[in-house]
Parts: sequence; C-alpha cells; structure tokens
Amino acid sequence: MASPFTEVEVPSTSSGQASLRTVKVTNPDRVYFPEIGATKLDLVEYYLSVGDGIVNALYERPCMLHRFPKGLTGEPGEKVHQKRLPAGAPDWVETVELLFPRWKRTADELCVTELASVIWAVQMSTVEFHPWNSRRGATEQPDEWRIDLDPGPASTYDDVRRAAHVVHEVLDGLGAVGYPKTSGSKGLHVYVRIAPDRDHKGVRRCALAFAREVERRAPGLVTTAWWKKDRDPAAIFVDYNQNARDHTIAAAYSVRGVPDARVSTPIRWDEVDEADPRDFTINTVPARFAEIGDLHHDIDDHVFDLSVLATWADRDEPAVDER
Repeated sequence: MASPFTEVEVPSTSSGQASLRTVKVTNPDRVYFPEIGATKLDLVEYYLSVGDGIVNALYERPCMLHRFPKGLTGEPGEKVHQKRLPAGAPDWVETVELLFPRWKRTADELCVTELASVIWAVQMSTVEFHPWNSRRGATEQPDEWRIDLDPGPASTYDDVRRAAHVVHEVLDGLGAVGYPKTSGSKGLHVYVRIAPDRDHKGVRRCALAFAREVERRAPGLVTTAWWKKDRDPAAIFVDYNQNARDHTIAAAYSVRGVPDARVSTPIRWDEVDEADPRDFTINTVPARFAEIGDLHHDIDDHVFDLSVLATWADRDEPAVDER
C-alpha cells in the first residue's frame, strides 16, 4: 500500500521568475515529537512560517542534516547524521562537493538556495540543519565566526546569560556586531560576519584569542580548557573549536531534536536576561517571526576584520596548537 501523502506548494524565485515548487510530503501525520504531539506536517509548516529566516541562515552553505526517519522515538540510532545529500533529490535541489581528507573521498552536501530545498529535506525526515561557516564559493574561507557558549554540567542558564554579557562587552570594544541566538538546547550562540580572507585554522586561532579574553574578564565563570577533565563543571566553555573545518552547529531557526521541538532562535541583546530557551518552540516561534521578522537579516551588512584578534593570538602564544 502506498504511503499517505500531501503536496505542499512552496514559493520559488528560480531564474529570477516567481513560481511555485510542489513538494510531496509522505506520512504527514507521523508524530515526530511525541511530547507535544507534533507531526511531520507540523514541522513542514513551521519551516514554511520562518522561510526567509532559515534560508538566510543556510544560504549557499554546505549543510549537514540531522535526520529522524521515524521521529523522536527514544530508541538508539533514531538520529542519522548525514553529510551526503539523500538519494532521490529533485534536479532543482542544489549541492556543493566537499573533500573530506580523513575519509579520502568527497561528498555532495545540500546547499540551500531556496525554501523548497529546506522543505524537501524535511520530507526526507530532516529535523536539524547544521551549516558550515563558509559558503560554496569559498568553502575553505569562512565568512562567519561562531561563538558557542556551552554550559558545564553544574552551570545554570543564568551563568550562560552572564557569560553572554561579557562576550557582548568584548565585541563592543572591538567594534564587532554580534548576533545572538539560543542554541535550542542549553547554551547560547553569537555569530559575527567576517571577511572570507582566512582559512578555518586562522579563524579558529582568532576565536581562541577572543575566548581567552572573555575568560580573563570572567575568571571562574568562563573557561577555555579544551579537555573536559580540566574544566570546572560550573564554568561556561567558550567552544572556539566550532570554527574548525567541518564543525557545524544548528542554524538560526533550526528545530532541534529534543522532545519539546525547541528552536535555535535569534534574540536581541536586550532579551538575553529574560529569554528562556524553553519558550522558543515550533509552536511559538512562528508568531514571533511574523511579528518581528528575522533578527539576523542584516548580518551581511556588518563585516568584522579579524586582524586585531590575530594580534591577540600572537600576543598570547606564537602558535596555537592544532588539536
């Protein structure tokens, strides 16, 4: 018996012409998030509601997919981390070829240029979208510096908020414009647009120099210790390694594979003290997006030069070890 399905029409501007793509969504009533009863079609409708935001976050970036073929079942192996584009993609779904030296082979990853590609990926059971910090035109030169505030096992979200304010203070001192968002889990991310004139190692080195400065200003609250055994369990780890090659984190507006269908949601700096990550879900973010739009819409207008952080790295140590 054929699977039940529905067809979703998605606006497209392919070749500069306004049109509609039709995406067939099979098993639309399959429950993906049992805690809240949200279905595969609910997930599709969520991504349609934040279309401009998710496309802006993913645009022309190689993208790893976190797929849940049967939804969040709570069973081992429920999640598939997929670099290669799933088979059966329409010819309008775009990709970029990447080399993975560890595998000694290449892979064609999804490269979103329109909303229909996002919806097709959801049809293929994708819940989370994890883009690279570089774009397909220069995959080895990141244009996005990512600051990941990762709480320790004994940290509270209030500690994350305090660390975020220190990050904001240091960014302001540098003249850099940071764009915060909830991680959709327990932490907080801040993105800064940068010129694509360094490789991943160079950006990572600058990110570590920044993290060390945050640690100096908030000793005890923040750590840059790489090994977990060396960290205070109550400290916030500034995970500079998220800027390494092929390291990805959930995009702005990406749903997370957690029971309450939480969303990694852009927030304003003046919301940091009040915003609770648990309040941003596929049930609440659409209305927020309809009211205030994409808070990251102008990130490309604020490009920061990492040169000053490179001098900080030189000051701290002649060469950052390549862990």
